[in-house]
Amino acid sequence: MIIIGLTGGISTGKSTVSKQLKTQYHLPIVDADLIAREVVEPGKPAYKEIVRYFHNIVPDLLIEDSKELNRPALGKAVFNNEMYRKKLNSIVHPAVRSEIAKQVIKNWVLGKSAVILDVPLLFETRLDKFCGVNVAVLCSEESQLERLMKRDNISEEDAKSRIAAQMPLSEKRARADIVIENNGTLDELFSTLHQIANRPPFKRPHWLTFLQWIPPIGALWAFFVYWKRGFAV
Repeated sequence: MIIIGLTGGISTGKSTVSKQLKTQYHLPIVDADLIAREVVEPGKPAYKEIVRYFHNIVPDLLIEDSKELNRPALGKAVFNNEMYRKKLNSIVHPAVRSEIAKQVIKNWVLGKSAVILDVPLLFETRLDKFCGVNVAVLCSEESQLERLMKRDNISEEDAKSRIAAQMPLSEKRARADIVIENNGTLDELFSTLHQIANRPPFKRPHWLTFLQWIPPIGALWAFFVYWKRGFAV
């Protein structure tokens, strides 16, 4: 099984591509954003640790009715405080990585030939090191700015500020193995995706999938991928 890392910038079309890969090409998706929300649901270990540490720091930490985390309040508290931000990351990130690993292993056990690891911060979190191929959905800076302003109904200044807080698209372009350009219409994006999704690494010979399902071979392949990525940057 090959792990295909999928990333992009804000408003570049990554989520659209991810949805299409799932619905039209029936590829399993491991969604890091969804996992990040699930691991902090009430009752989960990460939730309990966040409440234990931040309950005296963030007065309105919990939503009264549901007891779910008040994300805006927590985000505001950690935004300008590096110590709080590091603490929150030290709680959430290990839980997310653990769940990602569980879902990847589950798909391997099920004999899937490929799994999509959908992570907005793929390179920033170094999860790209565990992927056989890394795909970035990108567009021009002008298109990105225009789409973000329209999508979130925000000013140009606010949009530029959000974009500046992320890794530059040029760096993601340089680090990706495959770049999906998304500067045109939705039909053009789907046409490009169709060409890519019907050839390796998305489509793989069944014999190769079978070989990598054998534990020693699968382990060696995983080690090779990580070793190769370790020398790539």
